[in-house]
Amino acid sequence: MRRLLVIGIGAGDPDFVTVGAVRALNEVDVFLVLDKGPATADLTAARRDVCARFVEGEYRFVELADPERDRDPASVAAADRYTRAVDDWRTDRAVLLQQAILDEVPDGGTGGFLVWGDPSLYDGTIRVLEEIAAAGELEIEWDVVPGITSVQALTARHRILLNRVGGAVHLTTGRRLAQGFPRGVDDVVVMLDSELVCRRYADLDLDIYWGAYLGTPDELLVSGKLADVVDEIAEVRAAARERKGWVMDTYLLRRP
Repeated sequence: MRRLLVIGIGAGDPDFVTVGAVRALNEVDVFLVLDKGPATADLTAARRDVCARFVEGEYRFVELADPERDRDPASVAAADRYTRAVDDWRTDRAVLLQQAILDEVPDGGTGGFLVWGDPSLYDGTIRVLEEIAAAGELEIEWDVVPGITSVQALTARHRILLNRVGGAVHLTTGRRLAQGFPRGVDDVVVMLDSELVCRRYADLDLDIYWGAYLGTPDELLVSGKLADVVDEIAEVRAAARERKGWVMDTYLLRRP
């Protein structure tokens, strides 16, 4: 039996790593990290920094090349095709990680996955482990340690509340927002928006609270009326992507 810990390490600031996460980090023998290549090398480096700061004993750090996902617009235009592409990608990850667990984590040992933010919010690690367990070829058990999400970091940095009295909060993706602004909701949190879809709604009376690279030295924040600041956000975002090769941002759209 191999034990696995899925550990949320927060949105970037080492101070976001919880006491529970530190305890879990110190139970791990081998950390398995999916590396997306040179463009996001600083994310892998940040994970190494977390281990160096909080782990007191010996451990190993194993980097694995993350399988490529089909991002061809023609193949993911329809929702079912997009879902199928993600499912195929997750299966490829499951095959890779199952072999890595077998090779790198000794029987009776503990492997660790360092999840940016929280494992429950737009992260596939838990589903991958479920797929490995369902295959029945490798005996594993796992626990999940929660972490500070980019949503929490966003509202903290802007010094605002996420919810309002009696109101609902809608969490969605840029892909879903492109299908229409959610009805009956005054507060919409948008993640995984590679196209800054909110520009389509600049004619609506909306405030925006936007943040990128939250909790890191590269953190960027912009807020204001969507119509007034959306062009600024687009420019800042484009410059950041050009500089770093990637951008990870989150924003809250709010009706006054």
